[in-house]
Amino acid sequence: MDIITGKILKLNNWPDGKIIGIAKNVAEQLATHGLERDAILVQLDSVRQNPGNFLADPLFADLAREWIRINQPEEKSSDELRNEPMPFPVWGEDKIDVEAIKQMENAMRLPVTVTGALMPDAHVGYGLPIGGVLATDNVVIPYAVGVDIACRMRLSLYEVSPHLLGQKKGMFEDALMDETAFGMGAKWTGSKKAQHEVLDDDAWYATKQLKILKDTAMNQLGTSGTGNHFVEWGSFRLHEPMFGLQPGEYLALLSHSGSRGVGARIADRFSKLAMEKHPDLDKSVRHLAWLSLDSEDGQEYWLSMELAGRFASANHYIIHKRVAAAVGLKEVAVVENHHNFAWHETLPNGRKVVVHRKGATPAGAGVLGIIPGSMGDAGNLVRGRGVSASIQSASHGAGRLMSRKAAINSISKLSRDEYLKQRGVTLLGGGIDESPQAYKPIDEVISAQHDLVDVIGKFTPRIVRMADEPGDN
Repeated sequence: MDIITGKILKLNNWPDGKIIGIAKNVAEQLATHGLERDAILVQLDSVRQNPGNFLADPLFADLAREWIRINQPEEKSSDELRNEPMPFPVWGEDKIDVEAIKQMENAMRLPVTVTGALMPDAHVGYGLPIGGVLATDNVVIPYAVGVDIACRMRLSLYEVSPHLLGQKKGMFEDALMDETAFGMGAKWTGSKKAQHEVLDDDAWYATKQLKILKDTAMNQLGTSGTGNHFVEWGSFRLHEPMFGLQPGEYLALLSHSGSRGVGARIADRFSKLAMEKHPDLDKSVRHLAWLSLDSEDGQEYWLSMELAGRFASANHYIIHKRVAAAVGLKEVAVVENHHNFAWHETLPNGRKVVVHRKGATPAGAGVLGIIPGSMGDAGNLVRGRGVSASIQSASHGAGRLMSRKAAINSISKLSRDEYLKQRGVTLLGGGIDESPQAYKPIDEVISAQHDLVDVIGKFTPRIVRMADEPGDN
């Protein structure tokens, strides 16, 4: 006799239809592993309650998808914008371009928006401005997460003096040149090809797209992108006892990059899908089209986004391990945080929301984060103060003062190099569009959010590796 029958499932409030057959098949497989009827029902009910958590599980994926389809609301949500934007706080408003504020105002008119905030590094982006924080009601907005999903920072500290950078400069430069790979087509081959447990993640087999993207991940694992992505040696001053270290100066390695081609393709696919689902959305916010988290598409995006986050973290782990090994060092402490992501969070009033931080750092009470400057300016290790008005967020960097095009047209290579020389920074690669002069003064940005974070350490760059300038070899 079947351990789980359709009758038993219906007695447990399971609906008629395809779901019954799928559940019976899963139950049979669980029974072969020795589970009793009650334990099987508990397992099946777990999938029923949170189907999105099981999309990457080979045994439960079909059952999870069917539950998502059953629960998906039939009524189309309204695409009509609010007449006026909901109010939102702005930090450092006098340093923020008016167009970035307009973008945030547009986001605050969405019918799915609950609350929002704008950080002092804000500048214009696609849909949501960089530095924008947006809380929504049970929907995820792919473009409010961003193209480089889970772009992140990682800081490694070494219990040695930063004076080593001057004493053995060539060795540290070689480590960056030999053990990092930058650019759109960057990948490792042969014996240099990286390995990491993230490649064994079941989520790579959860969707057709992710199956295809696994090859991209295998090739790009341990590499960095273009633009403002970097890996740099520097001096780190710790202001208070932490990590088992006393206040003082330490050698440090800092990196900034994300999920590479994996995240970009996920963002492209689901952004287009979201826009297709909301054809009547006003053109001013077409890039802020959303996916319901009650839908199969929304759950697939969420699963893909979280996998891209794990992949981005693996990239940093490998970069730091390789670069440090090349100079014979092992870190004593690591701090890592990411932006360009969405989180399930609860507001002070108890309301559950989806918080998008596009170029914004999580800054919950006691949460550590890194807010970098530029290739020539110091970054900061910060501890969040958990301010609810900012949705427990802070800036993710200094923020651009001018667009890439404006920087290229107005900043000379001579002036950039002189800026770096005065600060004792050696640049390996790097484009004019990433010149320090193209960014807001980091000290002013930090000052503008003094109520959001406490600065507990400062990283000063000394040897910076970035993608080569276009045309360079």
